[in-house]
Amino acid sequence: MPECLLKIHVTPRGSKNVIIGWRDDVLCVKLTAPPVEGAANALLIKYIAETLGIKKQDIELKSGEKSREKTLHIGGLTRQDIEDRLKIA
Repeated sequence: MPECLLKIHVTPRGSKNVIIGWRDDVLCVKLTAPPVEGAANALLIKYIAETLGIKKQDIELKSGEKSREKTLHIGGLTRQDIEDRLKIA
């Protein structure tokens, strides 16, 4: 089964949830949620799952629980699959 580790830079408290784009090997994302009690982490997983068209259960926060720099484990997709789906979204 394909899988990928995706590095993400999160900017919390944005005006809307939006994927800014790639900076080197890191996906930059703005989220409306504040970085309090895991709210931004939960929204990040939900937003990425919806954007990629996969289940939230297929995404696991591997590192960066209390940081803007996070690493997500994405099950069922390769890096190329993710890049292709983000271009369409």
